[in-house]
Amino acid sequence: MAVSQKVQTLITMLQPAVEACGFELWGLEFFPQGKRSVLRIYIDGAEGVTVEGCSQVSHQVSGILDVEDPISGEYLLEVSSPGWDRPLFTLPHYQRFVGSEVNLRLVAPINARRRYKGVIQAVIDNTIELAFEGQMIRIPFAQIDKANVVPSV
Repeated sequence: MAVSQKVQTLITMLQPAVEACGFELWGLEFFPQGKRSVLRIYIDGAEGVTVEGCSQVSHQVSGILDVEDPISGEYLLEVSSPGWDRPLFTLPHYQRFVGSEVNLRLVAPINARRRYKGVIQAVIDNTIELAFEGQMIRIPFAQIDKANVVPSV
C-alpha cells in the first residue's frame, strides 16, 4: 500500500498532536477534490474513541494545520474511530489482525482479480498471506490499494 508523499508528510506532522491527546493515529486519508477535498483522520485508543476525543483531536489538529498550511485550498477535516470495519494502513495493522477476515482491493490484478475477501494467515516481510476460497495467496503489501476488516458478528 503505497503512501503518497503528501499523506506521509501529514502523518509526520499530526501524529505527535494525536498522541498528546492520548490516542493512536490509526491512519489518514486525503482526498483532493478541489473545493471539496477531505482530510480524514482515524484515531484509536485503549478505552475506545468518544465524540469528545474526536473533538479534542480535531481542535489540536486544526491548530497545526492552520499554522503549517500543508493543504492548499479549502478542505473538510473529519476525525473518527476506525470503526468495526476498520481500514488497514500499515504492515503492523495486518499483523495485529492475523486470523481476521478482510476485504482487499488491489492496485493491479493478481490472478485476474483486483478484489479479495479472505482471512489473514500471516505477514511475512512485505507480503500478506491470505486464505482465499480454499487456497493460500500471497499479496505484496505495495499492491494493496485499500483494505478493511470484515466485522464479525
